[in-house]
Amino acid sequence: MRARDLGIVIGSLEPGPNNAITDVPGVSVGHTTLIAGEGALRVGQGPVRTGVTVIQLHEGNIWKEPLFAGCHRLNGNGEMTGLESMQRKKPSLMP
Repeated sequence: MRARDLGIVIGSLEPGPNNAITDVPGVSVGHTTLIAGEGALRVGQGPVRTGVTVIQLHEGNIWKEPLFAGCHRLNGNGEMTGLESMQRKKPSLMP
């Protein structure tokens, strides 16, 4: 269930047709999950349970047209282990 389904509206604009980040032109999302091995954990061998999600914010050359970006990790125990952010170029929409 989404917040909007509960009557919680964030922002002043209407959502796109899918109410998703991919409604924004040029934005794409990719995800993969890796599950390999069974049984007890053997360090350096497995089993493995991991995944990654990537949000590409525009279709251009990210090296020539960098955007403000950040990332965050939540480890398998449910605790936050790190937060990094980087800024190669000041976003044009920021004051």
